[in-house]
Amino acid sequence: MELPKFILGDNTDHPEAIFVIHTEFPRFIINLQDDEVEWFEEFDQHDQKEIEGETENLIKEATDFYDREVARYEDD
Repeated sequence: MELPKFILGDNTDHPEAIFVIHTEFPRFIINLQDDEVEWFEEFDQHDQKEIEGETENLIKEATDFYDREVARYEDD
């Protein structure tokens, strides 16, 4: 089975947080409540330049994923 690109995360220690986990490179968790990103990767200078332009798009994708998932729950 292939992992989905995004996964919702929940943690009772952070009841107000909305976590989305990105499972592909560059892997990260974003808390959509405050847009705080925690990267699972360590980046060298080359990698940092490569992902700088991609980061904004990935955060938008994570937000879109969350909105789509919530809409699906509401439809059920």
